[in-house]
Amino acid sequence: MSINNAIEFNNVQKIYYLHINIGFKELLLHPIKYKREKRKRTLIAINDITFSIKKGESFGLTGPNGSGKSTILGLIAGVLKPDCGIIKTNGRIAPLLELGAGFHPELTGRENIMLNSIILGMTKKKAEKKIDEIIEFSELGDFIEQPIRTYSTGMLARLGFSVAVYIDPEVLLVDEILAVGDENFQKKCIDKMMSFKNKGVTIVFVSHSMAQVHEICDRVARMEKGKLLSIENT
Repeated sequence: MSINNAIEFNNVQKIYYLHINIGFKELLLHPIKYKREKRKRTLIAINDITFSIKKGESFGLTGPNGSGKSTILGLIAGVLKPDCGIIKTNGRIAPLLELGAGFHPELTGRENIMLNSIILGMTKKKAEKKIDEIIEFSELGDFIEQPIRTYSTGMLARLGFSVAVYIDPEVLLVDEILAVGDENFQKKCIDKMMSFKNKGVTIVFVSHSMAQVHEICDRVARMEKGKLLSIENT
């Protein structure tokens, strides 16, 4: 891996195998048909993808739903494994891939900050020092003492983003997180991401908003049906 790169994909492919509803008797009597149906019911989420992202670069991923953007983020984060090819990463990764991921619904916002901070690699001592800043950034007020099962989607986004940006990431993965929440909080999140960019944090940003992509990213990759169509400067 080049010392100048934070992320490298080399001929990476990810395949999802869709569920086939077939009985045991039918499987025994018609095994060839089962194999043929299995081949039909696969989804190639990304197909033979090769690219690299430099350290400190802000890199956008755009394309229609189902084009493979979120799959790429999942592979970078390590929550997914490739079926073919090689992925290399360099640096502490903070993923914002799914609202509420890593949160326990019965714990309060405060308790989930401690839990999620430790899951993302922060020590308990450091999390205790940072917790007031995280709560202030989230703007959740008294709701921080309520169980997060009572939170709206926007509130979960606030909590998740606030935790991720305070663990001092070297690589920040953001998947449509800025599509939720009010306009003021979205601006606050973008300002925080720009401060990370200025500090040399690598950012991989998935969005349907080309205005946000052009504001944040140095380069943008355009995806469609699992294929990388182009990589362009913004």
